[in-house]
Amino acid sequence: MHISDFSISRLPRIEFGPGVITRLPAIARTYGTHALLVTGASALKNSPFWAIVTQGLKAQDISWVHLTVPGEPSPQMVDEAVRALRSEPIDVVIGLGGGSTLDAAKAIAGLLKPGNSVMDHLEGVGPELAYIGPATPFIALPTTAGTGSEATRNAVLSVQGMNGFKKSFRSERLVAEHALVDPDLLATCPPAVIAANSMDALTQLLESFVSSRAAPLTDSLAWGGMKAVRDGLPALYADAGDAEARNRMAYAALVSGITLAQVGLGSVHGLAAPLGACFPIPHGVACGTLVATATRVNIEALQARDANHPALEKYAQIGRLLSRQGKLSQAAAHAALVDTLDTWTLALQLPPLAHYGVTHADIPRIVANSRGSSMKTNPIVLDDSEIAAILAARL
Repeated sequence: MHISDFSISRLPRIEFGPGVITRLPAIARTYGTHALLVTGASALKNSPFWAIVTQGLKAQDISWVHLTVPGEPSPQMVDEAVRALRSEPIDVVIGLGGGSTLDAAKAIAGLLKPGNSVMDHLEGVGPELAYIGPATPFIALPTTAGTGSEATRNAVLSVQGMNGFKKSFRSERLVAEHALVDPDLLATCPPAVIAANSMDALTQLLESFVSSRAAPLTDSLAWGGMKAVRDGLPALYADAGDAEARNRMAYAALVSGITLAQVGLGSVHGLAAPLGACFPIPHGVACGTLVATATRVNIEALQARDANHPALEKYAQIGRLLSRQGKLSQAAAHAALVDTLDTWTLALQLPPLAHYGVTHADIPRIVANSRGSSMKTNPIVLDDSEIAAILAARL
């Protein structure tokens, strides 16, 4: 087997398994006695895990400031938090929540010491200054199985509205020092959250597997992650109390963060960014509702313009894996892949784009804003009409 050149960027120290949340206080104590605790609006405080965290911190003589993130973080929210908290003697930032919470905590940890605006560093917005730090040590604990933010070097920030944007503050200096992935934290997730986040994780695994920068190491991780989704997603959606399904989906989300950070994504995430900026559509829903159609369009474009492209066999491999039909021909496996993704989209009740106000008249503007970093690693360059067709099919 030919091994192509590749590079792997920095990763957190990863602790995975049921109950690892109990290790948080002792780990945090290694950085000092003053913490910033960043959580979602209320779900964690209403769960049994809140007491585990707060009582554990008290036992370690750690004091904390608590910051809540009610939705997807904006640059303004990050800047306001940094201004308000810079005078606090914060030794470590702890993020507990979904991807939005972890992204907010990551960005704040990066800027508490430098003190400048996050707008200085956002990709594609403003001066795009290089981030040199120093960052405050950051510990990430995901409470959903979706974005993989605990393992990435980017914090995604959004400005909502017709002239909005969704861009990344990105640097290896932002990578969490520790990622504590406790599958038990998924036990309180409602089915709609499980559906959206799980399809985000699956999309990240699929897109990184066929990425133009894919490498053998990330391929092996993505393959195992997709198998975990196949075996875990339907069971977890049916019953969040299924411990083995929680383990599988927590693992899938974690490795999806690792693979996307190393080799990039594709057309689904290229479209999810402008959709999420301009419409009130959750990121995971955008990915889940688009992935089947985008996969079909990618396959058709490759067949028409580059019939020997290795991504075509990779798509076939995914089709055989997810459909559990290992002997399918390439063409049959492609059909099985799209059919499986369509079936999951329907079964998980992921709504079409029109549910969030997207119309045919909006398509040209969405297409024009879709060619960010994710689209650059799609296995084939799609033209505007092909990108528009993905959107039109999911209105």
